[in-house]
Amino acid sequence: MEPAGLPTKELRLHLVTWNVGTASPPPDVTGLLQLNSTGPTMDMYVIGLQEVNSKITNFLSDLAFDDPWSIFFMTVLSPLGYIKLSSVRMQGLLLLIFVKHVHLPFIQDIHTDYTRTGLYGYWGNKGGVSVRMSLFGHTICFMNCHLPAHMENTEQRLDDFEKILEMQFEGEDIPSPLDHELLFWFGDLNFRIADYGIHFVRESISNKRFNLLWEKDQLNMAKNQEEFLKDFKEGPLQFKPTYKFDLDSEVYDTSEKKRKPAWTDRILWKVKNLSEVASKEGEFPEEENPISVTLNSYVSHMSYGISDHKPVTGTFTLEMKPLVSDPMVMLHPEGEWSAEHDVLIRYSAAPELPSSAWDWIGLFQVTFKHVKDYVTYAWVEDDEVSSSKNSKQVYMSASEIPKMGGEFLLCYYSNNLQSIVGISEPFQIQPSQTPVEKDVPEEESSLLQKTDNPESDGGFENRKSI
Repeated sequence: MEPAGLPTKELRLHLVTWNVGTASPPPDVTGLLQLNSTGPTMDMYVIGLQEVNSKITNFLSDLAFDDPWSIFFMTVLSPLGYIKLSSVRMQGLLLLIFVKHVHLPFIQDIHTDYTRTGLYGYWGNKGGVSVRMSLFGHTICFMNCHLPAHMENTEQRLDDFEKILEMQFEGEDIPSPLDHELLFWFGDLNFRIADYGIHFVRESISNKRFNLLWEKDQLNMAKNQEEFLKDFKEGPLQFKPTYKFDLDSEVYDTSEKKRKPAWTDRILWKVKNLSEVASKEGEFPEEENPISVTLNSYVSHMSYGISDHKPVTGTFTLEMKPLVSDPMVMLHPEGEWSAEHDVLIRYSAAPELPSSAWDWIGLFQVTFKHVKDYVTYAWVEDDEVSSSKNSKQVYMSASEIPKMGGEFLLCYYSNNLQSIVGISEPFQIQPSQTPVEKDVPEEESSLLQKTDNPESDGGFENRKSI
């Protein structure tokens, strides 16, 4: 049931779509991510890329390690207090989601999926990738698509999108994308401007009379005709069509092909029909939507010239009644921490936590990039030292605590929920007074303490055989 009297939660979301044309990341994305904005900071960044370099050599190395774009955005956003929550990649399609640390315990049921539509479904150069989640108890899905190109392929684009909607999360115990309370659909959707000739289109753009072109935009026309698109909303196209440009310029295609400009790169959203939600949930008052979405800005970014597309961003405010108000686990460090002595963590878990022997508590730097980016960790059962009705204590060995000290966080990871369900306030670890040994690097010394790494299959096998 919905907690009574909880204030409405307001979250700011910044969504990027960009066909990067196999290019490497640019030197700076401050403008793209609105990092110099004077308004409130973002709670979540959603970044959808198309045509990320997927030559076989790049792709194989990217499967083993994070790809250059993921590393790039993590490097930019982690110092600002954002963690990579989830990502999904299918050849050139990449979807990344970053959130502020403070929201982590309220994001669960994270799942990813991908659907190939290229070469009759056998090739992933076209298709869709999705991340879905429960955010403060509300279901949200983000879908990044790259649909077929060329003016004459409108029907194919619509057919492919329908197929993606039908196939995502099929056969899993997860709602289809359209059954989420909120669905964001974005990407290089490849819809073109029909009928008008290139000279009329370019002249309308030069005169900033974009409205003359709206009614012949193939996506706008499809939204008026296709039943499954009618509930999708989009902001006004008050920016220049974002395709096709000469590289490193703001000049439309001067090649022999002279492609007609088009708004290929789009961001749409759909809030689930209130009557559908009410009939299934029976929890929400008739006059109130469970989630409301406000579009704050919908713009292109002309200064980025690494590909023949310009990136498009949408900034949104999401308002929702939180259906969960407390994290499942509350935890904090006990006493002063340093590498001079073993240290203790105290935590208390809500009764509904589906605890497991594989749950662990990680020690993270405050600028950690993702859930595997821990300094060290403790198994909540193996390393428990005391237990009472209300709380438990877990220890970490002095040899695993960073000797340099600094600012850190503790996170409780639930193996059954596959997510962080509790996070401490930031705290200081005091620098060690003992000289750091030169012969064993600090990272190696902490790894030497435990072989059963929570992120390695071998670790779990070791534990199971004990």
